[in-house]
Amino acid sequence: MVDKVFEKSIIKQFEFDEEVASVFDDMLNRSVPFYKEMQRLSINFACNFLEENDKVYDLGCSTASTLIELSKHCDEKIKLIGVDNSAAMLNRASKKAKAFGVDIELINSDLHHVDYTNAKLILSNYTLQFIRPLQREKLVKKIFDSLKDKGIFIFSEKVISSDSKLNKQSIDEYYEFKKTQGYSEFEISQKREALENVLIPYTEEENKKMILDAGFSHCETIFKWVNFATFIAIK
Repeated sequence: MVDKVFEKSIIKQFEFDEEVASVFDDMLNRSVPFYKEMQRLSINFACNFLEENDKVYDLGCSTASTLIELSKHCDEKIKLIGVDNSAAMLNRASKKAKAFGVDIELINSDLHHVDYTNAKLILSNYTLQFIRPLQREKLVKKIFDSLKDKGIFIFSEKVISSDSKLNKQSIDEYYEFKKTQGYSEFEISQKREALENVLIPYTEEENKKMILDAGFSHCETIFKWVNFATFIAIK
């Protein structure tokens, strides 16, 4: 379905409810620049680390598109687990996984309440930014503690610049991108208002510091477009 969530005036803050879940795949592809390329790179890097029977978690898996794509491209038999606190998203994920014939364990829970022990790979695409800073750092530490030695954490985030002029230009560039995807000025402004105080981005440097402070030995940016970035961290 086509994303038309913000064609009408908003009456609440953004949330991953049934209305959003029904159009989420279209929303991602039209709202996140080079989303498919980011996903492809993440999967390619992940496959280089994965071995037979490794356990993979996707935190904030939404409709499970990344796990489904990973299953298509990974030569090894791996255990796929998707975690999301939105029942509406997981309902879509379950139907998609069944349609593609992919076995995914789906967990409807707060990310802080799940046991990720012995994970080889943990994914998190545009999820941490929705978690309050203090809780975000606790979750990243939990991710580090849960990974096996040499395990990896691949995550994507919207980022901001510490330079106000560059930050404004980044935002302007992003809004121009959204216009090319068919979103109107009204839809863009409505979504911006709905996300106010819900999505809290860090700078690229703050993301890396958070990762290293949690104990990871290395963190590198593997993709970036203006104010969107994908990172890989190695335990």
